Amino acid sequence: MTEYIWAFLVGGAICALGQVLIDRTKLTPARILVIFVVSGVLLTGVGLWDKVVDFAGAGATVPIVGFGYSLAKGVEKAIAEKGALGILTGGLGATSAGICAAVLFGFIFSLISKSKDK
Repeated sequence: MTEYIWAFLVGGAICALGQVLIDRTKLTPARILVIFVVSGVLLTGVGLWDKVVDFAGAGATVPIVGFGYSLAKGVEKAIAEKGALGILTGGLGATSAGICAAVLFGFIFSLISKSKDK
């Protein structure tokens, strides 16, 4: 039961940090997204994010920082299997299902919803 609580708290803290960055800085949401993904890659690369994932589970892998984690883990695995070629193929191989789902659902919702001018 406590793993659910920690997942909720860690995932919520990541999302709250994103909201604070949107509300309190002049950073655009796209830049914040890039900061989170790159942070996930860097923290995984130095071995810190693995400890957070072990502690918080889905709370650390589901938010966008987890996408960076998945990219880094995919590259790490592909390098072990294919050598230097894994640098180019590992990240996309590890995240291809999520990317495909995002594109597919984005397309479906673009067909069923009406765009409005702001």
